[in-house]
Amino acid sequence: MKKITTTLASLFSSGILGLAWKSLLNRKATALLTIFTIAISVVMVLGVEKIRSQARESFSNTVSGTDLIVGARSGSIQLLLYSVFHIGSATNNISWKSYQKIAHSKKVKWIIPISLGDSHRGFRVLGTNLDYFKYFCYGHKQPLKLAQGKHWNDLFGAVIGAQVARDLGYKIGQKIVISHGIGSAGLVKHDTMPFYISGILKPTGTPVDQTVHVSLKAIEAVHVDWKFGAQMPGVHTSAKKVKAMDLQTEQVTAALVGLKSRLSVFSMQRAINKFKAEPLLAVMPGVTLFELWDMMGTAETALMVISWFVVVAGILGLLGMLLSSLNERRREMAILRSVGGRPSHIVSLLTVEAGLLTFLGIMTGVILFYLFLFIMRPFILDQFGIEITMSFLSARELMILSVVLAVGFLIGLIPAYQSYRYSLSDGMMVKT
Repeated sequence: MKKITTTLASLFSSGILGLAWKSLLNRKATALLTIFTIAISVVMVLGVEKIRSQARESFSNTVSGTDLIVGARSGSIQLLLYSVFHIGSATNNISWKSYQKIAHSKKVKWIIPISLGDSHRGFRVLGTNLDYFKYFCYGHKQPLKLAQGKHWNDLFGAVIGAQVARDLGYKIGQKIVISHGIGSAGLVKHDTMPFYISGILKPTGTPVDQTVHVSLKAIEAVHVDWKFGAQMPGVHTSAKKVKAMDLQTEQVTAALVGLKSRLSVFSMQRAINKFKAEPLLAVMPGVTLFELWDMMGTAETALMVISWFVVVAGILGLLGMLLSSLNERRREMAILRSVGGRPSHIVSLLTVEAGLLTFLGIMTGVILFYLFLFIMRPFILDQFGIEITMSFLSARELMILSVVLAVGFLIGLIPAYQSYRYSLSDGMMVKT
């Protein structure tokens, strides 16, 4: 008994933390399982929060400096998705005459035409002009820059995004064939009129990386044998003959507009929305993005609720471990009390144990979280176009972890109270 008393006294002198640590070492398997359970819940809640915040940032940084997006009348979110994010398709196009009328407005500083509808091995093909590379910006008004090559200087030149070049292994000068329609295979290949890669853009972390850019005249050229959305049977015009033609753009899918003054945004938007020649829609990218996030708010909330349920499951696992081991430790608690351990010692020991397990689970979860991000970043970028940055935990993420840690400490009060209710005689009694 004297030996036990001496040992306990030395443990108390080393502090409650040391005692709690040594107590956990005696239950390694259960403690490790609890730590892993909490770690998984931390990875889940941090992962959901990171992807949510990075998705918002990625979407917000996709287009910068554009005052209005103009397209055929449909929904504002639909227009934003197909024109900027290349998700979905347009219900209709804008006639070239209407496009020119908007471009010649005194309020317009620049305008970029966008023609969509073709693809190359699953990547969108975007028809435009050289103003696209001059005025289109992303992030904080960052312009597009070439990593290799140059912009096209003839009919069949193509400038590809960084991800297209990386995934398909393309080099400058390599020939490619675009297809009519959207998909990994496309509907009909325009193989009689191949393009060559004239330039490769630097990575942007936006849909630009996943896009093949060609001229508006090139879009007209590959469809010279087409009428009413289908190829005319028996008609095959050679690329040489097409180059000699005076190709004229008839329609575009959408247009990005920059104005001379931001004060004229609302009046210009109103004028386009009331356009008499054809039904058009003009939207402000920033406002429409807010609408998009409002629409997705329910899904975000559902994801956060699910992740918090996982955290609760981890904390309940911690509570279950502490309570299940409590009956085995009744003698230990009784000995502590018999050698002078005050109620505060018992309460402190069990709450510190719970807090220590939670802290170790959080630290393990953070390590696993960053390991998960490192492995999954390329996949998330390839599949969803979302650039996940390997940055330090944000203030919101640190707050979430602080809440988990605080709950972990508080949960230790339940077995602490239960333990103190056991009487000294009951704890010292040898049951047979």
